[in-house]
Amino acid sequence: MSFNTVVIGGAGTMGSGIAQAVAAAGFDVVLYELNSQVLEKAKKNIEENLQRLVAKNKLTTGEKDKIFYRIRFVNKVDECIGDVIIEAIIENVEAKIDLFNQLARVNDEKSIFATNTSSLSVSAIADKTLAPARIIGMHFFNPAPVMKLIEIVKTERSTDEVISKIIAFARQLGKIPVVCKDSPGFIVNRVARPFYIESLRLAEEGMVNFEKVDRLLEASGFKMGPFRLMDLIGNDINYSVSTTVYEQLNRPERLLPSFIQKEKVEHGELGKKSGKGYYEYNQQKAN
Repeated sequence: MSFNTVVIGGAGTMGSGIAQAVAAAGFDVVLYELNSQVLEKAKKNIEENLQRLVAKNKLTTGEKDKIFYRIRFVNKVDECIGDVIIEAIIENVEAKIDLFNQLARVNDEKSIFATNTSSLSVSAIADKTLAPARIIGMHFFNPAPVMKLIEIVKTERSTDEVISKIIAFARQLGKIPVVCKDSPGFIVNRVARPFYIESLRLAEEGMVNFEKVDRLLEASGFKMGPFRLMDLIGNDINYSVSTTVYEQLNRPERLLPSFIQKEKVEHGELGKKSGKGYYEYNQQKAN
C-alpha cells in the first residue's frame, strides 16, 4: 500500500519538524493544531527552515514552494483525514488516547495511528483506543527533518501488516527504521539515560561545570555534549523521559532524575525554545 496523505497531530517543535520531513518526501500533509498561535508559528518556522535550505543551495526556490504547499494547516478534527496519523502532542497518555479516538472516528478502518512518544507505553495508549491493532510507535528524533533514525515500537496487538507498512513508510521518508518491542525508554532513551544523568550528577556534586563536560565529550568525538543536547531537546521533555523510565523500571538509584534539571523545568529554563537552559540563547533563534 502506498500512502498519500499523512496527518500530523500537534504543531509544536516535533510536530512541525515531522510535517516538514514528510512533505519533503513528497507526501501531502495535514498539520493539525487547536491553538491558532502555535499553528501560525509552525507555519512560519517551516517556511523559514525551508528558506534556509534554499540559502544553503540544498533546495531550489521551486522545490521549497512545492514542499511548503503540500502542507495544510488546520485546527478542525474533521479535516484530519489520512492514511497515516502521527500524533506529536504532550507526553500524556490520556491526551494521546483522546486525540487518537477523535481521529479514529473521522478516518476509515485502514488508517494507521502512530504515536511519537519518546518514553510512554505504546501498549497503554493502544489498549484504550478504538483501533488498538492499528496503533504503533513511530519515535522521531529532533530535529526531525535531519535525524535519520526512527524507532518503530510494536505492541503485542500491532499487526504484522501495520508494522511492515510503517517500516516501508519510514524508508520512503529517507529514514532508518529500527523495530523494537514496547518497553521503558525503548532503545535510544534507555541507553541515553546514563549519558544525561551521570553528567548531571557531576554538576550536582560540584565536580565540573556544564560547559566543561560538553567540551570534553565533544573533544572525544560526540557531536554534541549532554547539556547542549538537553537544551536542544528541551529540559521539560528530557526530564519527563528520565522520570518515566525511572518509574517504569521501579526506581533504580542509578537512574534517579536530577534535581538540577527539575529546577530548570520549574523555572521555565527549557533550553533553546525558551531562550535559556544550561546556556542562554538569542530569543529570536530560540523561536
